[in-house]
Amino acid sequence: MDYANIVEVIAPCGLDCGKCLAFQDGAIRRHSQALVELLGPNFDQYAQRFSGMNPVFEGYPAFKELLAFLAQGSCRTCRQGECLFQACRVRGCVTDKGVDFCFQCPEFPCAETGFPAPLEARWRRNNELMRELGVEGYFEKIKDRPRYP
Repeated sequence: MDYANIVEVIAPCGLDCGKCLAFQDGAIRRHSQALVELLGPNFDQYAQRFSGMNPVFEGYPAFKELLAFLAQGSCRTCRQGECLFQACRVRGCVTDKGVDFCFQCPEFPCAETGFPAPLEARWRRNNELMRELGVEGYFEKIKDRPRYP
């Protein structure tokens, strides 16, 4: 994949928007929609009956609600929409600085992400790895990894 296409799916923080649970064109959405279709509109009554055989089905209403959320896929990537993490300041910052990724900014690493400590550590590792491997090399390294390791 070339640089321009990578910029479309890799967020400035280095996370793969294409694998995000909210991405409208992502595999999570497609698989969730497929599961909704496979279960059909009447599975509630079957889950209730199945709960007599296996108590795990008692949790079906909560699972159904989560599955419906995952099947929506409302985000177009953080560069075109809004980040699920509302406190994120990275997208606005890279736009203001005129760069695609944080590591390209002379002020990287900074303390202006808005991230909690674990996500900030991941942001830093992602961008340091991009600086080391280049954007294309970074993409090749992460493209087959799960988004939520």
